[in-house]
Amino acid sequence: MGYIKEQIEVIKERDPAIKKSAEVFLYPSFYALLFHRIAHKLYKKDRFFIARLISQLGRGLTGIEIHPGATIGKGLFIDHGMGVVIGETCEIGENVTIYHGVTLGGTGKDHGKRHPTIGNNVMISTGAKVLGPFKVGDNSRIAANAVVLQEVPEDSTVVGIPGRVVKVAGQKVNPCQQLDQVKVPDPIQMEICKLKNTIEVLEKKLGQIESMTHLHTSMMSHDHHCTVPNCTGKEVCENYRKDHYEGKEERND
Repeated sequence: MGYIKEQIEVIKERDPAIKKSAEVFLYPSFYALLFHRIAHKLYKKDRFFIARLISQLGRGLTGIEIHPGATIGKGLFIDHGMGVVIGETCEIGENVTIYHGVTLGGTGKDHGKRHPTIGNNVMISTGAKVLGPFKVGDNSRIAANAVVLQEVPEDSTVVGIPGRVVKVAGQKVNPCQQLDQVKVPDPIQMEICKLKNTIEVLEKKLGQIESMTHLHTSMMSHDHHCTVPNCTGKEVCENYRKDHYEGKEERND
């Protein structure tokens, strides 16, 4: 009864579609986690075959595959659920929300810890893939279809392929402004903005170099053409400027 009460509270809190408590029995998440509770206890007693059998029965019923070795905290909610895969050494904290199509998987055939550790209060959106033995920090969210291959700090937002942290503690990592698209920044646009800023800096430096080159050329011309006795100036003198610039402008007119 404790499990049923917990699931009613969790689902009512996170899914506005539920109207009555009895509807909890229609949610795939309810049965997937119930099967996992049984399978996990058997797995810890080294009853691996029967544990995997129960896990596969749950997968067939719900479309959610949770390896019996996975460790899951309280308050997990798997919305819709179809296509969710949770690996053997995966650890999930409390009050985590996972949407359909999510994979919490490994990256190879290594033994030991090879699946991610998900912190508390994390949201993993539709189709996201979190692959490898690293941690996703507390209170983080992973955007739809992101592919996360490295550790995620606490209070972060991750988007893109490969996944990139675009917000930490609610603040955008990149200084570019007004790039939110459906409340999640676009990492490609952010990179374009960074390149644009770099080009602007380089153009400014190039302009300074061109100005210095022009001044140097003018100084050389002054030294060569100036007829003023004992002139020690290093800039184009008044006589030279009149003869070679103002005179040309008058002739052009």
